[in-house]
Amino acid sequence: MRDFEKISFEQFSKDVAPDQELYDSIIIPQRSSKATVGYDIHLLNDLNLEPGETAKLPTGLKAHFGEDEVLLIVVRSGTGFKYNIRLCNQIGVIDSDYYNNPDNEGHLFIRVQNEDDKPHSFKRGDALVQGIFMKYLTTDNDQNLGKERRSTY
Repeated sequence: MRDFEKISFEQFSKDVAPDQELYDSIIIPQRSSKATVGYDIHLLNDLNLEPGETAKLPTGLKAHFGEDEVLLIVVRSGTGFKYNIRLCNQIGVIDSDYYNNPDNEGHLFIRVQNEDDKPHSFKRGDALVQGIFMKYLTTDNDQNLGKERRSTY
């Protein structure tokens, strides 16, 4: 089973704001068509980025998926191509054990940077990034089984 869900209002209040209306407005990611690979992740607030500026953005979301899967967070192709906006880590790699971790419930954040020579503005509800679920393989002699999750960032 894989899905996106909201973090709790309590966690949202710590990470974002104690704003029930904003919390209720969180859009659960969906694919835009049957052939679309990624699940669009929408902005919680308006975003204005000057050239070279970065912004760490809460999503209000967490993701649940299988132990042999990974959630990749990537910039939507139109966001990168039209506006030269990128993820600071290029591709976000979310492990399945990040879900409901004790530090922040697995709250997904993104950090974007404006690599363009002009400012760009985006509105609350715009989709800048997308999540892609994928299976992954491990080596036959994998020795990392059973170790506890390392701390969050």
